[in-house]
Amino acid sequence: MAERIVVDTNVLVAALRSRRGASFRLLSRVGMSDRFQICLSVPLLFEYEHAAKRQSRELSLTYADIDRVLDYLCSVANLQEIFFLWRPFLPDPRDDFLLELAVAGSCETIVTVNVRHFDGIKEFGVRAEAPKAFLQRIGELS
Repeated sequence: MAERIVVDTNVLVAALRSRRGASFRLLSRVGMSDRFQICLSVPLLFEYEHAAKRQSRELSLTYADIDRVLDYLCSVANLQEIFFLWRPFLPDPRDDFLLELAVAGSCETIVTVNVRHFDGIKEFGVRAEAPKAFLQRIGELS
């Protein structure tokens, strides 16, 4: 069974910024790998859109390009509604909705560049891993 994950916005933006690196590798495997499946919520999708479009010039992408990426992610993701809130729990309250999505979606991992921002989530049965560490653990990267 595929591991369910939440992909933090910083991973998406890093993947759109450069075709090198683990973030791009992870994004390019979404919907193609039988080892993991992403979970999305409306708030996370809106954050993806806001962050990517705010940086569209630096990313050398049009809004239409970004919309195509987001449409694809929606088409392959497990779309999850969230019915409960634990705010604040994390040191940065802006990350709490990622933990809420992970728990609601029965996700095992939040993939993020900022692993240290997610201290304490193990009590919810969720781990935080950097893209490279996650891909190595599941055998998608040697």
